[in-house]
Amino acid sequence: MAKQLAAVANGVILPSRESVVRRIKAYEAGQHQPDDPYRLLYCRAFGLGEGDLFADALVTVSADDELDAMELARRSTASDVGNTTLERLEQVVDDLAIAYPGTPPADLLTSVRRHLGYVARLMDARKTLSEHRRLLVVGGWLSLLAATCHIDLHQFRAGTARLRTAAELARHAEHAEIVAWCLETEAWQVLTAGDYRRAVTLSQAAQAIAPRDSSAFIQATAQEGRAWARLGAGPETRAALHRVGRLVSPLPVPDHPEHHYRYDPAKSEAYLATTLSWLGDPAAESYARHVLARMEAANDGPPRPRRAVSARLDLALSLLGADQPDEAGGITLSAITSGLLVPSNYWRAKEVINGVERRQFPEAGVLREAYRELSASY
Repeated sequence: MAKQLAAVANGVILPSRESVVRRIKAYEAGQHQPDDPYRLLYCRAFGLGEGDLFADALVTVSADDELDAMELARRSTASDVGNTTLERLEQVVDDLAIAYPGTPPADLLTSVRRHLGYVARLMDARKTLSEHRRLLVVGGWLSLLAATCHIDLHQFRAGTARLRTAAELARHAEHAEIVAWCLETEAWQVLTAGDYRRAVTLSQAAQAIAPRDSSAFIQATAQEGRAWARLGAGPETRAALHRVGRLVSPLPVPDHPEHHYRYDPAKSEAYLATTLSWLGDPAAESYARHVLARMEAANDGPPRPRRAVSARLDLALSLLGADQPDEAGGITLSAITSGLLVPSNYWRAKEVINGVERRQFPEAGVLREAYRELSASY
């Protein structure tokens, strides 16, 4: 493929062959779509137009059609906004949150941005107080989801700006759950950056704001446990896990367990496996194996491949603690090469690789090279 792109470059200056090959691997793994000039070169190489060749072009057309339909419905009502438009936007929020676990964050972000643009235009339209509040809530959820995508992509400045917008809209709408989710999401962001003490503080602040029967309250409690685990605080970690267990035990499996903002028992097990592996608890191995099997099956909802990749890293870390670097390395390699690992979780793979190298595992070099290729494609 690299040779074909070079053959049709026609004056376009390309980097080294190795760099182009890494880009092609990243494209084919679904990590992101080609941009210019590679988009143009792919079209030349295959003799196709952008709409025929690139999936994101088709998504763009679909999103535009959806927004056009909403606009037509809005203009057919007496209100400048109208109940029908708001109901459709509220459904879009759920649809995008359900799509989150199985969609590359860059692709999902494109759709979220388009709908946020439509919401922004409606902010200037005439509407009732009730309609205005519902629009603020929709904008809050969409801004929160955009922030989550940015954080997944390690675009922290953009993520912080989106979180501030989401929190501001939520406060205007007096929607405590969105405000709590913003704090919990920020806790995850600082945890990935290594600021575990601040992650504890933000998680506790989210619990103080969140309604006690909300998914945000459970998620923030679980996030606190993970932050304590990174600090090596065993009693505090187990106390948080015990609270999560009490909160989750009466919950039924939701209709859409893959919904990012709806807590479900499977998510609780996944967080338990992560937390125990970070704490160095030997029980993490059995929990991680169970979560991995559950995430890859379809017994209680569709497969959740991104959660399955995280479970692989949990299992690898626990195996490393049990002095089984060979299996840990193999599982980590499968996670790295899956094309499903988002940049916000690269550090977790690197943590296992460092441990494998310290144990002088013979295949450590292959693992490090695979990680180098993954990082270069980002």
